[in-house]
Amino acid sequence: MYKAFGIVNSSSKNIWVEGLQDYRPIGAFSFLGRYRVIDFPISNMSNSGIDRIQVYVNNKPRSLVEHVGTGRHYNINSKSGKMQILFSEARARDDIYNTDIAAYIENMECIDRMHHPYVVIAPNYMVYSIDFSKLIEQHIESGADITLLYHAVDNAKEAFLSCNILELNKQKGVLSINGNHGNAKNRNIFMDTYVMKKELFVELVNKAYKISSAYTLADIVKAECAELDVRGVPHRGYFASITDFKSYYDANMQLIDIKNAQTLFDEEWPVYTRTNNSSPTHYFNTAEIKTSVVSNGCCIEGTVENSIIGRGCIIKKGAVVKNSVILAGAVIGEDVHVENYVVDKRAQITHVKEVVAQPEQPGYIKREDTL
Repeated sequence: MYKAFGIVNSSSKNIWVEGLQDYRPIGAFSFLGRYRVIDFPISNMSNSGIDRIQVYVNNKPRSLVEHVGTGRHYNINSKSGKMQILFSEARARDDIYNTDIAAYIENMECIDRMHHPYVVIAPNYMVYSIDFSKLIEQHIESGADITLLYHAVDNAKEAFLSCNILELNKQKGVLSINGNHGNAKNRNIFMDTYVMKKELFVELVNKAYKISSAYTLADIVKAECAELDVRGVPHRGYFASITDFKSYYDANMQLIDIKNAQTLFDEEWPVYTRTNNSSPTHYFNTAEIKTSVVSNGCCIEGTVENSIIGRGCIIKKGAVVKNSVILAGAVIGEDVHVENYVVDKRAQITHVKEVVAQPEQPGYIKREDTL
């Protein structure tokens, strides 16, 4: 395989997940009960033979730093590989200066130390599976300057509205990168994933920084489309972009369906995560579970239907949890009905007996809150 290092980027404009992001970056979000969102890009890189990875963090880093750690649980060789967590100045969430280019400029010394000829850049807010070694090989064989990954969707009018789209010619050449304005249902959603030579990457970062402090890597690549050979490569399989609260909820709920899950998870392509020792979930005689994902360490006496239950949750007798995402350590009290909600870590719903939202607008219970 051609040597490449990886970058997992956290800076992106127009992305904010209400409620959840008040406490942690998107990469640290609990996903499907067991994982964190950042596990997917790092696992893709590790499985692809990329063992030098830089993870960029720019806001509320504690939970992400604790989870990623040294990277040992991602099967990264401690002798030849290295996981680096790099920081950029924490700024207001809607500050125009909070860009990926700014993060790269602040950490350019660390990038310069990478002696690999190629770089793979992936976002921390998208969930998908891909073999980057094949993508790098395809990039080199095509002779392109830059290869961009995209996913063709037919629901771009109502979804992916914070994402960019690729305008392609018949030869899959990228003509432009534009925002998705929801004016067409069939779009090629840009997955914020790039492959290019390291020297070109550094050149583009420095050029973007000189042009505008608000420029992103996507902006400078768009500006260079006429001068550089930029190619698009389609992605197949499960794909989710977590850019707002509804997309987080939907991404979790979609994977309850085993058919969808099988397009993301593969025994030959493991998704690594930090694990902890906990007892199996205890299902009492009164428990009733239907079409749900339940993590370890829970105590369930009530009914759980079409929901995701995180580690160490307690669902008491008579409680009903339906179409909801319950994060680790939450408590659902006796005879409480929770439906169409995301309940954050260690929240307790015991006094209020009915917490129900509309399916098209799921509700949120704050972290460590008591209702």
